[in-house]
Amino acid sequence: MAEYRPRLKEVYEKEVRPALKSKVSYSNDMQIPRLEKIVINMGVGDAAQDSKKAKSAAEELSLIAGQKAVITKAKKSIAGFKVRENMPIGCKVTLRRDHMYEFLDRLINIALPRVRDFRGVSGKSFDGNGNYALGLKEQIVFPEINYDKVDKVRGMDIIICTTARTDEEAKELLAAFRMPFVN
Repeated sequence: MAEYRPRLKEVYEKEVRPALKSKVSYSNDMQIPRLEKIVINMGVGDAAQDSKKAKSAAEELSLIAGQKAVITKAKKSIAGFKVRENMPIGCKVTLRRDHMYEFLDRLINIALPRVRDFRGVSGKSFDGNGNYALGLKEQIVFPEINYDKVDKVRGMDIIICTTARTDEEAKELLAAFRMPFVN
């Protein structure tokens, strides 16, 4: 029986790598930019009053990512936000290898087109080191989330970490995966 491989990983190995190698003419195959990890973070501001909200957010994030989410806790007490040290304030999940390619495939082809008034993602959200950050306003754009069971619509941050040295290389890599950049 054939081994299962994510569709986007096959695309990377068969199309994206050779295209990037010929475009930039790297001397070594290990210099070709690749995806390193994807970190999904969901801040839950109202978890300070009710810790069950952080648990429900973590369950939703686990459904979206296909991997168990970790509840993040406050490092310091901040009186203005009514937050004490070690209080749950959000959740996050780090995806690597096959899970990362599966998630990126679902993000680009299913979730982003379902965003209301979607025209594309900004091509300027790079950090200077080849990493891309993207924010979604609602978690219900993912088909894994049942709209009827959502207690509150929450946003999330998605950070795509690459091995690219520059933002231009990282943008070329993500554009090759058909990331819908608008500028």
